[in-house]
Amino acid sequence: MINMNYTNMYQALQKILNKDEQIDYAMSGRTAAHIELWTLMYKNRSPWINKKVQSTGVSAAVAGEIARLTVLEAKSEVSGSAKADYINEIYQNVIRKLRIQVEYAEAKGGLIFKPYVTSNGISVQYIQADSFFPLEFDSEMITRCAFLDQFRRNNEIYSRIEIHTLKDGLLNIRNRAFVSRTDGLIGTEIPVNSVPKWSELAEEITFSGIQKLPFGYFRVPLGNNEDSESPLGASVFSRAIEHIQEADKRYSQINWEYEGKELAVHIGQSLLKYRKDTDSFEYPGGKERLYRAIEYNTGAVDKPFMEVFSPEIRDESFFNGWNHLMRMIEFDCNLAYGTISDPNNTDKTAEEIKASKQRSYSFVQSCQTALQHALEDLVDAISFWCDIYNLCPSGSYRTSFEWDDSIVTDAEAERQSDRQDVAMGAMPLYEYRMKWYGEDEEKAKAMVQQPEDAVIE
Repeated sequence: MINMNYTNMYQALQKILNKDEQIDYAMSGRTAAHIELWTLMYKNRSPWINKKVQSTGVSAAVAGEIARLTVLEAKSEVSGSAKADYINEIYQNVIRKLRIQVEYAEAKGGLIFKPYVTSNGISVQYIQADSFFPLEFDSEMITRCAFLDQFRRNNEIYSRIEIHTLKDGLLNIRNRAFVSRTDGLIGTEIPVNSVPKWSELAEEITFSGIQKLPFGYFRVPLGNNEDSESPLGASVFSRAIEHIQEADKRYSQINWEYEGKELAVHIGQSLLKYRKDTDSFEYPGGKERLYRAIEYNTGAVDKPFMEVFSPEIRDESFFNGWNHLMRMIEFDCNLAYGTISDPNNTDKTAEEIKASKQRSYSFVQSCQTALQHALEDLVDAISFWCDIYNLCPSGSYRTSFEWDDSIVTDAEAERQSDRQDVAMGAMPLYEYRMKWYGEDEEKAKAMVQQPEDAVIE
């Protein structure tokens, strides 16, 4: 965004569109305010951050960790025909960038994977939640939305609003451009082709033969507890805002505790050398930070005085409170205990820790499912543009996915279960070795024939 926050941009967009028609907006002003807040928190610019309160970076850490767990060792490809090969080449560029883009989505509630046609073929644009405006929904499917593209040139701010509308199998795309010389305002409407960057764009165009808008929408699978009517996803840390605010305050208190109780030597000025040229007292070389001069009231006799200031630091109690807050944030954000808190300092039982891990596994699996649907829609969108512009031969395609099972299952519990199956004879020992040792069938069977090497670990 340039010079306009998300809420103001949404209000400006409403005024522009309401001049032409009345729209029942799918997103409320409350949701827009939440997206803006989540964005600020992710950028370490929360409203409560000031000279006294510093950011801990917890919001970004939470989003990053869930994104990491979601896409860890994820594999996906498009196959089945020459057309599939063409799509897959584009698609693999998306897969390579998936980790960072999913982090943005987890932080802000969602992400759009939007393919577009260029002179060099098809590229994919990643549109974060604070540059995307859903306007209408049909059930759970978006039927109208707007995308914002902005840039600054000299003292002017150019904005382009790209509106997609799906109705009766027809896709209508409309581009509108604006220029402003005042920060915070969208400005005056101008022809789209008057801006060199957008000169090749049509102001309006319609396509047929499509049943959904040509993009993939990754919606973070969380309900918006602040706006239950919103069809959009919510940030992974949306339910931990108050606790994150308190954590930032506690973090700043800890920093002040160390700074305020820094070792110092209080020393009478009579022990310091006075310099007439600078009208100041001279401290021992390089020790200005350590020594603090003591001035006496007028008329008092300045006797030699020196005292070491070294109070006890209350770090244990502070960090215990801090760690408690981290565990509360972990619970709010569907993270296992010990993910951002100290794993060696917990008052949780083994069962509570196990339950937290399972809760985290379940949420990550939901994220993977939602992401898979978004990527499948992206592939369909790429295929649509391929057909419209005859970019590749016709043909069928299929999209395959492989997620890291260790993320969504308790690997140790699964291994123990397999051991029991082997002991009961329900699972052959060579299959166990194939699964857990990575051996092929021939080697696994050969190892089973050697008792000394057939130990289950």
